[in-house]
Amino acid sequence: MAGETSTGYIKHHLQNLTYGQNPTTGNWEFAQSAAEAKAMGFWAVHVDTLFWSMALGVLFLFFFHKVARRATAGIPTGLQNFAEWIVEFIDTSVRGSFSGKNDLVAPLALTIFIWVFLMNFMDLIPVDLIPWLTHAAGVEFMKVVPTTDPNATFGMAIGVFLLTIYYTIKNKGVGGFVAELTLHPFESKNMGMKIILIPVNFFLEFVSLIAKPVSLALRLFGNMYAGEMIFILIAIMLQAGLVLGAFGGLLQLGWAIFHILVITLQAFIFMTLTIVYMDMAHAEH
Repeated sequence: MAGETSTGYIKHHLQNLTYGQNPTTGNWEFAQSAAEAKAMGFWAVHVDTLFWSMALGVLFLFFFHKVARRATAGIPTGLQNFAEWIVEFIDTSVRGSFSGKNDLVAPLALTIFIWVFLMNFMDLIPVDLIPWLTHAAGVEFMKVVPTTDPNATFGMAIGVFLLTIYYTIKNKGVGGFVAELTLHPFESKNMGMKIILIPVNFFLEFVSLIAKPVSLALRLFGNMYAGEMIFILIAIMLQAGLVLGAFGGLLQLGWAIFHILVITLQAFIFMTLTIVYMDMAHAEH
């Protein structure tokens, strides 16, 4: 493939299906190019990200609802055994990282782990398969891995952040929350020195507070985006002749096997950090 063709191929696969207001015509429509999508601005919607994330969320709910309805105290079925293994794994993780008492944490951890894993798992689908099918149906762009879109990862991270703030204020009060931001890490028994240290403490703690959702979102996005880019580059090799195609096929298999570990690890890290942040919201300093 020529350099320009390869570049166009990569850009096409990294472009979201975007719906927004066209600044030229004033109409709400689907963007036909990356430039149009960029011009639509902040209020544009990545339809493919919303569709696949919601579809995978429904799949998760359907699976566990089906298992719960058919659960039995006798010999479990394969699906029930698998679901119980996942629940036990999540329960162990929560017990090991969360010292407070909140019935929301375990279901939240389960939802995050399975949902993020399913979104990451879409990266193992051949990069040209679904875009080729949707293109045949008249849809120009289609990204099928929601976690390669920072809008999705930041949306989840902000949700966790808001929960953390809510439970911090609920458990420690507004005064306790403000004290955590202004009276640590530097402390002094002298009142004058304590007042002087408040701006310094606030700056350090505020940066630390904001860094939590940012790092949570960017860690997941960065790893999954890099993984998708490697799959796209390997796909280019498959079209570059017999020798490079055969080598690309071996790389594709090796990277896919390794990527199974990556997608699982990223889901686990996102879940574990969520549990840790919730534990910090319930901990008394």
